[in-house]
Amino acid sequence: MENNQGAHNKKVGIIGAALDLGQSRRGVDMGPSAIRYSGLDQRLLSLGLEVADEGDVIVEIPEIAHVENPQARYLPTILLACAQIAARVQKEIENGSTPIVLGGDHSVAMGTLAGLHQAYGTGGVMWVDAHGDMNRPETSPSGNVHGMPLAAALGVCGFEIEGFAASPWVDPERVALVGVRDLDEGEKAFVREHGIRVFTMTDIDRRGIAGVIHEAIEIVEGDGFFHVSFDVDSCDPEIAPGVGTPVMGGLSYREAHLAMELVAERGVLTSMEVVEVNPILDVRNVTGSLAVELVASAMGATIL
Repeated sequence: MENNQGAHNKKVGIIGAALDLGQSRRGVDMGPSAIRYSGLDQRLLSLGLEVADEGDVIVEIPEIAHVENPQARYLPTILLACAQIAARVQKEIENGSTPIVLGGDHSVAMGTLAGLHQAYGTGGVMWVDAHGDMNRPETSPSGNVHGMPLAAALGVCGFEIEGFAASPWVDPERVALVGVRDLDEGEKAFVREHGIRVFTMTDIDRRGIAGVIHEAIEIVEGDGFFHVSFDVDSCDPEIAPGVGTPVMGGLSYREAHLAMELVAERGVLTSMEVVEVNPILDVRNVTGSLAVELVASAMGATIL
């Protein structure tokens, strides 16, 4: 397996995606600010990385945007924001930087993955999340687009991002979901139909996080890109209270960090996003601080 081009970059480009149109609980648009406030750039600088914060993409707020289709609420506006994210991700890669995208809700991943595909071709993704995010408009119980980005990246939603190649942007054989504990019926059918690899919290309980992550890395790595899409609701609400869709029984502090440490140890990471931090629901910004430390672990922070 060839090393991914961005795996050992010492340059990092931070991209804020203050998008909250993909879900129904307000506040996640302030996630990028909360993560920055928790000292992301200083933490990365302490690792010897060269850090450039490129600011936030421009996103309409729900008071201005239109729902359009109740089965995929605010989709046109979301895709416009994702086009900006994709362009910035592509630019960071062309500049020799590792893009780190700060959400915002998980619909921002469509932009990240479209940009990665434009730069690298088809790649793989480790999707760390309590949820599957594999609904399609016709299967979604809510019509919230933040439950659809992985399905969209696999080319089954028909969503198009202007200026970028049509999906699929990700190889379905190189997708590994980690930490899942809440799947809708349509998502379960999708997993069975497409053979998507899902590591539930039960798998982690039985096998341990190290064994699961080692296997997940083997699934995801290959030519093109190795992307980590980290939804902080994958972590237990005890350590990540500031999320819109908390589900009990998630990753512990050390399990989440070891997962990212093992990715860093493998030296394959080309890009990362951390999403769904909602400071309105947080307690003393502990979730924003957790996001900073998880990014640091993925970028090579170690205890010794």
